[in-house]
Amino acid sequence: MTHEYYMKIALKLAIKGLGRVAPNPMVGAVIVRENKIIGQGYHEKYGGPHAEINALSACISETEGATLYVNLEPCCHYGKTPPCTEAIIKSGIKCVVVGIRDPNPKVSGRGIEILREHGVEVIEAILSEKCMAINRFFLHHMKTKMPYVAMKYAMTVDGKIATKTGESKWISGEDSRAYVQQLRKQFQGIMVGIGTVIEDDPLLTYRLDLTQSPIRIICDSRLRMPLTSHIAQTAQAIKTFLVCESDYIETNEGVLKREALENQGFYVLVIPSKEGHIDLKVMMESLGALGIQSLLIEGGSTLNDAVLREQLVQYLYAFVAPKILGGKGALTPVGGIGVDAMDEAKRLELVKIKPFEDDVLLEYRFEKGDKRCLLES
Repeated sequence: MTHEYYMKIALKLAIKGLGRVAPNPMVGAVIVRENKIIGQGYHEKYGGPHAEINALSACISETEGATLYVNLEPCCHYGKTPPCTEAIIKSGIKCVVVGIRDPNPKVSGRGIEILREHGVEVIEAILSEKCMAINRFFLHHMKTKMPYVAMKYAMTVDGKIATKTGESKWISGEDSRAYVQQLRKQFQGIMVGIGTVIEDDPLLTYRLDLTQSPIRIICDSRLRMPLTSHIAQTAQAIKTFLVCESDYIETNEGVLKREALENQGFYVLVIPSKEGHIDLKVMMESLGALGIQSLLIEGGSTLNDAVLREQLVQYLYAFVAPKILGGKGALTPVGGIGVDAMDEAKRLELVKIKPFEDDVLLEYRFEKGDKRCLLES
């Protein structure tokens, strides 16, 4: 069998950690001896043993002279767990095949160097693009210190996200909405604006298992969050940030509202103002500093326009439903004043088309020329 064959198995194992290991990367490991898999494992949860350790523990025969396949460079530092390089060297493994190097400054090639210094052969860059793709959130965060941001919306074929009266339930079908639940599970955070909360009163959870719900982040510059909303009623159980402007929080009204909302269970994240609104770039930097590596925006046209203008979005999920609403006053996915010329349009690259019973999901990434950090395949 080829190196690529075993690396594909490692990648399939790595994906099992989706939604459970962040802010760590997803990693799978396969140990092969005499063309037979003798052990395999993956990083199962944050704080738990790494993939290499789980694979070594699962081995059914001696590892002396075996080959280890792992999609990310083994760690070489003490954190929540000891360094994997030590265990690999002690095991007698003779060769380690690595998908990509770990950009974490604590590793960054040093894991590979240590293995080679101890006589272990290291082969690099096997299925590197696929290895980058599954850990695009981790890699983007390491490079930019900000979350990888995806935007999601559902619209009609004539480009409307609500009727002229504001009604938006439901544009997409049941199977599309069920798929959105699976999307939410993949992201560490989910974001909407306060307008969406007031208008739709969403819950913003992963409904199949509330314990795996993403962190909820509400752009609420003047702390208008209703204490009777679904989000407020569940703020004690599900971590929720309210992002507000620094100018407002210093007012008497702001001080009182902050106290009431924090007593309700909210975390208030104070961000400087920019042109009368929350400075979204500073907000993303602050979320990144809190360890949030990925963010799914399910906002309305105002928030969508704001984050796109600041060039903060890497990926787009656009659900298109076979309905026509019409109406000049009906909302479109992206608000604002728009652009004057066609050459000012934001360019996207089609990645995938996924059909549902009635709807179609279009997945796009923003082109490299649009100054994005593109790490997905």
